[in-house]
Amino acid sequence: MNKVLIVGLGLIGGSYARCLTKANIDVYAITKNEDDIIYAKENNIIKDGYAYVSKDFVNSFDRIIFCLYPKTMLEWVKEYKDYIKDGAIITDVSGVKGEILYQIQDLLKNKAEFIGSHPMAGKEKPGIKESDESLFLNANFIITPTKNNTKEGIEFARTIGKIISSKQQTILTPEKHDEMIAFLSQLTHAIAISLMTSNDDYENLVLYTGDSFRDLTRIANIDENLWSELFLLNKKELIESIDKFIKELNNLRNNIVNDDVEKIKNQMKTSTYRRKFFNKK
Repeated sequence: MNKVLIVGLGLIGGSYARCLTKANIDVYAITKNEDDIIYAKENNIIKDGYAYVSKDFVNSFDRIIFCLYPKTMLEWVKEYKDYIKDGAIITDVSGVKGEILYQIQDLLKNKAEFIGSHPMAGKEKPGIKESDESLFLNANFIITPTKNNTKEGIEFARTIGKIISSKQQTILTPEKHDEMIAFLSQLTHAIAISLMTSNDDYENLVLYTGDSFRDLTRIANIDENLWSELFLLNKKELIESIDKFIKELNNLRNNIVNDDVEKIKNQMKTSTYRRKFFNKK
């Protein structure tokens, strides 16, 4: 892997480009904003790139990484699949797999291999100027192969995970990935959104809030275009996670209503015990 094409040069694409360039891989890019290409070249994030799609350019790459919104990625493949080199291996960074991955594999068929992957990291501010080679440091990295993937394809995804300094690479089916992400990522964003929209006195609340509210709502600074797309593409799994959360919150509510101190304490003990497994080492 001596050169890679990144399609989509935002926060994640730019951070990938920084990591790959640091690993002495020639990184090229396609993105819709010419200013992002100029910025990336001036800051030695990429070797070269374009704000348009050229068949000769795309066809010169054996390895491609899509750093696009899921639906945009699908539309890109529909429009430019014939530009992709025969035998190329492609991966992505998408937070939803089931609804998109199989469609892309079907579109590419025997022409190229698409292997799903997902770095479990990000931040609230978008754009290449916010990109950071340490963004994925010690983050989890999920690979979602199907029966259509090869050992070479899976190894390509693993290699990307290592280059960006992820903590570990985990193999999941696309379906299991979406189930886990619904709970671990999408539900947490839904809770943060709901906290911020459940009290209209926000201008006064900010005057005396504490760190607990700030910590819980940090991810409420959200890209509404991306996250509404992720929510709806993973609708079934997310609704199941929301329902489980509502049930448990209602249990706590009822225990408070009933002054059942022992049940309240048991919920808190369970919470404290389980949270220890998530503490960063």
